[in-house]
Amino acid sequence: MVHGEAWTLKEFFVYPNEYIYWTIQIVMYPFMTGLVAGAFVLSSLYHVFGIKQLKDIARFSLVFSFALLPVAMIPLQLHLQHPERGIEVMLTPHFTSAIAAFGIAFSTYGMIVASELWFVYRRHFVETALALKVKRGKSLLDKARYLLFSLLTLGAWDISEHALEKDEKAVKIMATVGIPVACLLHGYAGFIFGSVKANALWTTPLMPFIFICSAVVSGIALCVLCYIVTMEIRKLLAAWRRKRYPDLPTPEEIKSVEMYEVTMTAKYLVLALCAALGLELLDLLFRDYAKFRSWEIVRTLIYGRDFVNVFIVQYGLGNLLPMALFLLPRLTMKRAAFATILVLMGVFMMRWNLVIGGQAFSASFAGFMHYDLPVIPHDMETFKEGLLGALLVGITPFVLFWGLNKIFPVFKCEDSH
Repeated sequence: MVHGEAWTLKEFFVYPNEYIYWTIQIVMYPFMTGLVAGAFVLSSLYHVFGIKQLKDIARFSLVFSFALLPVAMIPLQLHLQHPERGIEVMLTPHFTSAIAAFGIAFSTYGMIVASELWFVYRRHFVETALALKVKRGKSLLDKARYLLFSLLTLGAWDISEHALEKDEKAVKIMATVGIPVACLLHGYAGFIFGSVKANALWTTPLMPFIFICSAVVSGIALCVLCYIVTMEIRKLLAAWRRKRYPDLPTPEEIKSVEMYEVTMTAKYLVLALCAALGLELLDLLFRDYAKFRSWEIVRTLIYGRDFVNVFIVQYGLGNLLPMALFLLPRLTMKRAAFATILVLMGVFMMRWNLVIGGQAFSASFAGFMHYDLPVIPHDMETFKEGLLGALLVGITPFVLFWGLNKIFPVFKCEDSH
């Protein structure tokens, strides 16, 4: 069976060798890389621009960005027919191919985020290691934690005020350098699509900028949503545990911090939404005005067959409705959480309409193809390219974040940054 034959439905005149080759995993790929870049940009609002009101959510988004980072490669690995060759992108990076350049962008960004995390949490590593060192009657777990945190200090045990000031300067440098690298990491994904001259829907010089703006939108939205959920869990645990640990913050104190952080972050999310929506509509208007030879088939797709996906789901429910929810006075947690879910849906639909919609019309301009998403897999191919494969990719960063939080506590770490 030809790759793509199991989930491609053809209509009218379509060439025999045409199928939907890029499936749900190629939708997930730019979606996940966008979350990585957007989460890092949110953390940089505090570390670079000094917006102190975002201190807690900045640390949260930095750790979350690090958890998302390895997941960015998983969709490509699942999509490859020979996944064992995927490592070649990392081992032989060069700029003669947009895909090969991924190795450079990904490695550079990974080192920047890891370095920034180390400087932010170095004091925590040292204090934890010292506390475990003097603890009597250490269990096997305590010994393992002592070894781990001792290694994480990298031999830098100085936590004097002067040393912490240097850490703070290093964090600012890493965050400043990381912003353009994060934009490059996701912008090159838009470059891959925008440089495909054979596809009428993808070919536009605005594609990298559209991807970058939507990445900031999706990253901020996901961090806000996860921050709200995490803080709500903390409030429940605080109410239950304060009987034994009265020094813990009260649910009211947690709620106050949560509301303040979310309200401030919502303002930047609305600005990013306006920029992303403006670029997408500008591209659409330019296509309509220029009326290239392929515009007829693209217009039939956008205004006809995909009208609901594009204008109702993506623009209406995914952009305009959450923007209105954020701009209404007296923002509540429930309204903010619902709005961020809609934003994430809108960004995902933008990726879906671009990747799947770009392959929906034949090169003959006289036929169409439909992607029938495999829900119940009957072999490994339909598992990887179906709903379960996409869910696997979507769940993985949350599992990684839970594990990383044991090493990089996003709420218990009190540092000078």
